[in-house]
Amino acid sequence: MVTDPPIHLVVLYGGESAEHAVSCISAAHVVRALDPDRYHLEAVAITTEGRWMRSRELNRALGGDRDGLPDSLPSTIGPGEGDEVEPRALLTAPVGEQTVVLPVLHGPRGEDGTIQGLLEILGVAYVGSGVLGSSLNMDKSTAKVVAAAAGLPIAAHLVARDTELEGAGLDTFISEVQATLGWPVFVKPANMGSSVGITRATDPAELRHALEVASAFDEWLVVEEGVNAREIEVGVIGSAHPRASVPGEIVPTHAFYDYEDKYLDGAAEMVVPADLPPAVADQARAMAVEAFRALRCEGLARVDFFYEETGSEGAGRGLLLNEVNTMPGFTPYSMFPSLWAATGLPYRELLDELVDLALARHDHRSQYRRTT
Repeated sequence: MVTDPPIHLVVLYGGESAEHAVSCISAAHVVRALDPDRYHLEAVAITTEGRWMRSRELNRALGGDRDGLPDSLPSTIGPGEGDEVEPRALLTAPVGEQTVVLPVLHGPRGEDGTIQGLLEILGVAYVGSGVLGSSLNMDKSTAKVVAAAAGLPIAAHLVARDTELEGAGLDTFISEVQATLGWPVFVKPANMGSSVGITRATDPAELRHALEVASAFDEWLVVEEGVNAREIEVGVIGSAHPRASVPGEIVPTHAFYDYEDKYLDGAAEMVVPADLPPAVADQARAMAVEAFRALRCEGLARVDFFYEETGSEGAGRGLLLNEVNTMPGFTPYSMFPSLWAATGLPYRELLDELVDLALARHDHRSQYRRTT
C-alpha cells in the first residue's frame, strides 16, 4: 500500500536489559516485513550502555532489498560504521511526514514505561502501551494486585524485596513460602520478561538458590505456586475497542517454558489454535480483553494464562491469569504474530494496524488540554 507522503517509522531495538538479544532478533523480522511503499524506515540500536546508534550500512539496506538482512540486527556499531544520534533530532520527521516509533524493546528500560515516557515528552506517536500500562505490566507483583482487584483469577503467590531477605529474614520468608504455597514454586524477578531469571524450586535449598538468581535481575521478587496446567496465550490489539485473537497453546520441552524454548532452539511446540472446548476458548478471549483493559494496555499485548482442566471431577480452577506482555516477541518462534495470522491478520497487515493505532491514539490525545 503506497502512502504519500510515507510514514517516517523509527524502529528502536536492542536496549539495556537482559532481553537485548531477543529484541535484535525481533527487530530483524519486523523490518524485513514492513511495507517499503508505506514507510520511510529507519532502524536505531540502543546499546547495552544506553547509547542510541544508527548503522549506515543497515539503514542503506532498509531502502533496498531486505531479504539479505541478518536474522539479528547489529547492536554493536564500530567507529566509522555509524553515528550516535540524539533522540530529539532522530525523532523529528522530515518535512511532510509523520513520525511513529516502533519500540521493539523487551524488558526494563524498553518495555517498562521509561522509553514511553521519553516519547511522550518529545510528543511523538509510538506503538504500544503508554507509560502506565507499560510500567504496570512490567512489574509482575503490582500487576497481580490490579488484576485481583479487577476480579481476574490469579495463582497464589508471595512477594519480597531483596533487602527483606537478609539474615534471619531469608529463613522467615522460606518458612512462609513452604507453609503458604508448598512445593514446587517458581521464583521470578518482578521486572523482567522472556523467562529471564526464572527458576523452579522444589525444596528450601533450591528456593535459596532461586531467590539469589532472581535478585541478580531485580530488587522485587515474586514466588508463585507451581501450577500443573496448560499454558494458553491470547493476542489482543486495539485501544478503545480491543479485540482478541484465537487462543494458542505452548507445549514446552523443558520443565517450564524458559528462555531457551522461547528464543533459542524453538523446540517448544506452538499449537494454534489451541485445542480447547469452545466455551473455554471464548472465555480466554473475553478474559484477555478484560485484562488488557484493567491493566491499561494499548495497541497490543499478549495475555498469558494457566489452564487447569476441570475434568469430570471438577478439581481444576479453569483459567488463571499469568501475566500480560505489552511488547511480545516477533521472532519466528513467537506466539503473538502466529496467533494473529491464524485469526486472519497476516504479519505485515498486523504491523500496519499497530502503526495506525499509534497515529490514531496520538491524534486523539492531542485534543486534551495540558494547562488551565
